Amino acid sequence: MDEDTRYEDTTYEDTRYEAVRSRDARFDGEFFFAVETTGIYCRPSCPAVTPKRRNVRFYATAAAAQGSGFRACRRCRPDAVPGSADWNVRADVVGRAMRMIGDGVVDREGVAGLAGRLGYSARQVQRQLTAELGAGPVALARAQRAHTARVLLQTTGLAVTEIAFASGFASVRQFNDTVREIYASTPSDLRAAARTTRRAATPTAGVPLRLAHRGPYRSGAVFDLLASEAVPGVEEVSGTPGRRTYRRALRLPHGTGIAAVQERPGTARTVSGAHPGGWLDAHVHLTDPRDLTTAVGRLRRLFDLDADPYAVDERLGADPRLAPRVATRPGLRSPGAADPEEFAVRALVGPAESERLVQHYGKTLDAPCGSLTHLFPEAAALTDIAGPVGTLATALADGTVRLDPGADRDAAQHALHALPGLDARTVAVIRARALGDPDVAPPGHDIPDTWRPWRSYAWQHLLAAGELEYS
Repeated sequence: MDEDTRYEDTTYEDTRYEAVRSRDARFDGEFFFAVETTGIYCRPSCPAVTPKRRNVRFYATAAAAQGSGFRACRRCRPDAVPGSADWNVRADVVGRAMRMIGDGVVDREGVAGLAGRLGYSARQVQRQLTAELGAGPVALARAQRAHTARVLLQTTGLAVTEIAFASGFASVRQFNDTVREIYASTPSDLRAAARTTRRAATPTAGVPLRLAHRGPYRSGAVFDLLASEAVPGVEEVSGTPGRRTYRRALRLPHGTGIAAVQERPGTARTVSGAHPGGWLDAHVHLTDPRDLTTAVGRLRRLFDLDADPYAVDERLGADPRLAPRVATRPGLRSPGAADPEEFAVRALVGPAESERLVQHYGKTLDAPCGSLTHLFPEAAALTDIAGPVGTLATALADGTVRLDPGADRDAAQHALHALPGLDARTVAVIRARALGDPDVAPPGHDIPDTWRPWRSYAWQHLLAAGELEYS
């Protein structure tokens, strides 16, 4: 390492230490720090006494800290922070891999399956992730499994053995060893500690969750959009503004689910002007608890909970056209999609036709829940329909168009443009929402490059101001 590189690394770590010293929640999930004298790793906003600089080490991921032998802090729960916004922005192999790991691909298909979806060898994927994040795909998936296990232990009445396999572990022994290593507690101890502060839910009551986000969150705008798009039978928004609940049926790898997410009033800024962040309360009812990680990941993408509103607002707020809109709506998000293929079809046909497709082709839930009675039809069930719907469904079903979390966004856009019946606006909406791309410009409008890489958020500001429409 040359002198310039050493200087840059030292400066970068000094900046991170300042974030730790000021307990800056803006960096929660963007990096982690570990204390050599205690053997514990934390989020930057941890309320514990700030350690001395010489005892601190920094990591890009919780998995990297765990791989170096550090245990998760019991005060700040670093495993529960929002994910890094980088994985939404980046379109390279590392970004795509992280999105797929978050969707549970490694748990279901192994590293070979992940590598195959990326179009690389398992060795290449291992090398790139380790070089940049300090942990390979197995370690990253293991950290995610441990978090899922802790949530299930502390919020449900499932048996410990059931939780082990529901979390993705191959054996109870592996589960026990991992929990002890990461949390310095046995599974039974974690469960007992939770019972002193909250009552564990029964399996039939669903899994209660707090879906964390950093910075301000304009939940009203997100719920307004979801309410305007809701397809009867598949989803609903109930309640009054400020206290609404969004519910929807989910098709998941091992079964189905019903998710309910509650609107949460915005949290006031602190005296210093920084926003402490917060969470959305949710309940997830699953036919198979192995789907918890995937269900949570899909809700996080739908509600855009891993975004970095500080970076977005700073860039867009510097533009004279957008500055007053950003000041009025700090923390405005660019919602994604709970099911990318479903959203693509809905973007093409609109709400009324989507409802008709549900009634004619949707699968009835084994256990309907109130007004939620169906799953949106899979692409394979729509391939015989004449016209653009059938063409799109066929392309989705045969893999000509890929919209999964690890899809190449440029390749997907190119494939969509090649299909008849999809105009530029529909393709752009699919890219922004189904693929979660934060940098999509509305077609036909003069959008400056200075809005990059947050043009999808600028689009949302223009929509909120009534200057643009999705359709």
